[in-house]
Parts: sequence; C-alpha cells; structure tokens
Amino acid sequence: MNNLGQALLSKLDRIIDIWVEQVRCDMDIESAKGMTYQAIHNDLPDVLEAIATLLTTTFSDQVQELREDALEHGAVRANQGFDTTELVREYRILRNIILAELEPDFCTGSVQDVLRAVRQIDTVLDDAVLMSLESYVEQRLKTLGQVQAQLLLTNQELTRLLDSQQENLSHLAHELKTPLNAVIGFSSLLLQQQRQQLTQGARTSLEIQHIERVVRNSKQLLRLINNAVEAAGQTGQPSLTIESVALPSLVQTIIDTLEPIAQAKTLSLMVDCDRAPAQITTDTMRLQQIIINLVSNAIRYTDQGTVWVVCYTINAAQWAIDVRDTGRGISQAQQTRIFEPYFRVDDENDSAEGRGLGLAIVNQLVQLLQGKISLVSEVGEGSTFTVVLPLTLDSANR
Repeated sequence: MNNLGQALLSKLDRIIDIWVEQVRCDMDIESAKGMTYQAIHNDLPDVLEAIATLLTTTFSDQVQELREDALEHGAVRANQGFDTTELVREYRILRNIILAELEPDFCTGSVQDVLRAVRQIDTVLDDAVLMSLESYVEQRLKTLGQVQAQLLLTNQELTRLLDSQQENLSHLAHELKTPLNAVIGFSSLLLQQQRQQLTQGARTSLEIQHIERVVRNSKQLLRLINNAVEAAGQTGQPSLTIESVALPSLVQTIIDTLEPIAQAKTLSLMVDCDRAPAQITTDTMRLQQIIINLVSNAIRYTDQGTVWVVCYTINAAQWAIDVRDTGRGISQAQQTRIFEPYFRVDDENDSAEGRGLGLAIVNQLVQLLQGKISLVSEVGEGSTFTVVLPLTLDSANR
C-alpha cells in the first residue's frame, strides 16, 4: 500500500477545498453560515500536514506539532462562536473526506493494511478532536472570565455613580432647603404682621392671600425636596401617607398655583370637577406631584389655546383625571417611549430646559398609587393624559 502520509500531502489542497465547502453547506454547522473561505479553513492545512506527518513517521516525534495545531484550531473556533457539537461535526466531515480521497491508495494494500491504516487515521483524528475541545473549553473559560471581570468593573462603576448621584442630590437638596426655609420663615413672619395690620384696616385680604400662597407653595416645595431625598436613599418600596382629602379643593389649589404660569403664555387654564368624587383616600403629596407634573407639561408644550383639567368618577371604585391641551401633540412613534426616563419629544422649536424625567416620574407615582396612565395625542392637535386611580388606596395591595 502506498505511503498514506505522502498521499495525504499530495491531496492537501483538494481536501481543504472540499472540506470548506461541505462545512459551509452543512445544516448542522450554523456558525459557518456566511463565513469566508479563509475564516472557515483557518489553520486546517497545518492540522492536515501534522496528521500526514504522523501517518508517515508512525507517531514518532510529531505529536507535539499536531497538538499545537489542534489547540489553535479549537481556540479559533471558540472565538468564532462555534459550539462543541459543530467543532466535532467538522472533524467528522474531515475524516470522511480523507477516507474518500485515500480510497485509491487503500486498493493497493491488503485488508490488514487497510484496517490498520483506517485505525491509524481514526486515532490521529480522535486525538486532534480531543486537543481542539481542550483548547476550545479553555478559550471559552478565558472569555467568560474576561466577561465576569468586565461585569464586576461595570457593577462597581454603577455603584459609584449611584452613590455619587445620591450624594449630589443630598447636596443639592441642602442648597435648596437653606434659602427655602428662609423664605418660609420670613413669609410666615410677614403673614403674621399683615394679619395684625388687617385687623387695624391697614391691609386688604387680597394681600394676605398672596402671602399665604407663598407660604403654602414654599412648604409644598420643601416637602417635595424631602420626599425626593428620601426616595433616592431607599432601595425598596417608598412609604405612603394615606389620608382622606377633598379632591375638588385639592385640584383647585393646584390650578391656582399654576395659573400665573399659564397667564404668562396667554393660555386659558380651565378646571371641571363637577363630576369628581367629593372625597378620596390616597397619598395627597404623591397625587399633587402627578397633577402638577401633567398640568405643567401641558402648559409648557402649548403655545396657544387652552389647558383643561377634568376630574370625574368612573365607578364605585375608581375615579379619573384628564389633562387635555391644544399643544403640539406627540407622534405615534414617540408615544411608545414617552414614559421612559430621559426621553424627550424631538422638537426643534422646543427651547425649554429639562432632563426628560417628568413623565417617567409621573408614571412611577401613578403605579405607586395603584393606578394607570394613558395618552391620546395627535401631532398639531394636542394631547390628553388620563390617570385612573382608586377612590380608596389600599396599602395592603402594595
């Protein structure tokens, strides 16, 4: 029988071409789809040469060369995204091609010689498969280690950023609360003096109302700052203060506060609570935040026309508030992302500052109050935000 190693070397290029094409077309090797000729065959010629040398020298001193080439092949396949079954499959294809190409050489030998040669080829290829799998697993473990290390670094950076954000928020809250407390203190003192002068006829009740509004809104802003700092420091569900509140009065108070902003843009700010429930049980501060955010947004993105705030009872368990405007409207594509943090509606005419957190916070607060929020909008026609909430907030279902 002819020397199998020499025969294999003489057919090296043909075997490689056939093998690359079969691997590329094999339905069980998905990772090879779309790969180039060079990417598929990578170092296969070296593997084949090492196998041919082993067949020629009868496993003398070329085992190390085969090992190195097979190890390289396994590592490359790991980086290319092959799985282990695909790696074994391509070696099986290679074995079949080698046997088919050496068939004419087998015909020149005895049965014993052929069986010995086939066993020899099987042994060499089995060793190559084992070595390739060894390097494949090693490369995958190395990659996983790198990913794990990167995830650890990313987690550390996220933790650092979170701590920094909370620290910055606490610092900002301190900087805001200092002058705010001064405003509350001086306003309260002024209010007390004005009330004394009112009894003497030197002041009007309208002046008193203006000062009372300053005090009331300043205290509300202080509570919002305190709530924001508290929420930033919590990892669980934020606490709720559930109480009974007169809804029409609450809404009217909020509208009175925002009225000057609407007037500055020559907008009409209308409120309708005729069908609203007289009393609801909820977290008043969170509800105020929801309404203020929605109405402020409506005023901000409306250049002319009217902003309506309508409250009404839905059934024995729910009520709703609609905030409707005649503003710019929101496209269908943007509506799907409108409640995402930091998302802002693209508008080249919008010069208003903001981080795009308003509606994301509203959505979180609505969920906190066991409600739902929806949007109906058309570009150029305006938007309507509808919030549906329970008449009685059940703390047991949080």
